[in-house]
Amino acid sequence: MSITEKYELEGMKAVSEVVGITLKKMHDYTAIGMSTKDLDNYGAEILKSYGANSAPFKAYGFPGCTCISVNSEVAHGIPKTTKILKEGDLVNIDVSAELNEFWSDNGKSFVLGRDINNYLPLVNASKDILLKAINNIKGGIKISDIGFIIEKEAEKKGFKVIKNLAGHGVGRSLHEEPRNILNYRNPLDKEKFKKNSIVAIEIFISNKSDNVIQLNDGWTLVGDRGGFVAQHEHTIMITNNKPLILTEKNQI
Repeated sequence: MSITEKYELEGMKAVSEVVGITLKKMHDYTAIGMSTKDLDNYGAEILKSYGANSAPFKAYGFPGCTCISVNSEVAHGIPKTTKILKEGDLVNIDVSAELNEFWSDNGKSFVLGRDINNYLPLVNASKDILLKAINNIKGGIKISDIGFIIEKEAEKKGFKVIKNLAGHGVGRSLHEEPRNILNYRNPLDKEKFKKNSIVAIEIFISNKSDNVIQLNDGWTLVGDRGGFVAQHEHTIMITNNKPLILTEKNQI
C-alpha cells in the first residue's frame, strides 16, 4: 500500500508493533522440549491480547496462528504437538497479523540453545544481508538492484539465495504489489521502489538449494536440493532516505 493519510501510517505502525513484539516474545519463549504447537498457542494469545488476527489463518486458512519451520523446513511449517524442539535446532518463526484492517509481516530464524549443528553462519548471514538490503532501499531505486545486493552478499559469504520466494507489498492485505521483491537480480524487472509505499523485505539464504518445493501437506516448503535455509523479514515504509522499519520491535 501507499501511505497517503496520517491515520494509515498510524495503523501500519500499530499492527507492525504488534507483530514485532509477538515475534520477539515467541523467540524468547522458545525452549528445548517444547512442541511447535505450544509455541504457536503462545503467539496466538499475544496477538489476541492486542485484538489482532492471525494473517495466514484469516487470509488463507492456514492451520495455525503463526508459521513455525524447523531445520530442513524453509517456510510455512505447520505447528504440531508432535514436533518437539531440540538442542541446536534451526527454528524459523514468521508472524503476520491484521489489526483494524491493516496488515504487517515479519520473521526470523535462530538456533535453539547451543549451535551444535553449525547453523549460526547461515543465520547471521541472513540477518546481516536483510539489514544491508534495507539500508540501500529508497524511493526510485530499482527492485532488481536490491536483489543484486542480496544475491552478491550471499555469494560473498559462501551461500545462495532461494529464487522462488520473495518479499512483497503489504498493508491493506497480506500480499500486495509489488509481489516479487526477489532475492536476486531480474534484468527484465524495471519496477522501482516508491516513496511512502509499504513493503515486506524477506531474505532467504540457503546453503544448498536454489528453490523450494511444497510437501504433500499443502503448506510446508523445503529446499529442492536439501540443506538448510535461514529467513529474516521486516516490514518497512519507503522514504527518500533510509526506510522506516515498522517492525523494529522484533529486535532483528
